[in-house]
Amino acid sequence: MKDLIEKVYFFLKGQGLEREFEFINQIKRAGFSVSNNIAEGSEYNNNKQFIKYLKIAKGNCAEVRSMMIVRKRLKLGEEKEAEEIIILSREISTNISNFIKYLSANIDKPKS
Repeated sequence: MKDLIEKVYFFLKGQGLEREFEFINQIKRAGFSVSNNIAEGSEYNNNKQFIKYLKIAKGNCAEVRSMMIVRKRLKLGEEKEAEEIIILSREISTNISNFIKYLSANIDKPKS
């Protein structure tokens, strides 16, 4: 997730976004929310709660992708950088999905 946040920040420093304050604010919040929701969910020490926050983090990944698609349509910033962010957010989303499956399979098992 560190890479996602770094790539988003690097992208936002690019040409063509200086006056797009709302866009910049929204994508920053979505990018940070991925890791923040994972961190918050892990603090509950409860798989059901953790899964809830992991699903929210997946939604944040989708929001980042959506913002990059909008960016492409509006021709803001560098195309290559936006595509890298889309790919990375898909990878993170897939990893989160796999982790959710693992946690779901172990929800009802007693702890040793």
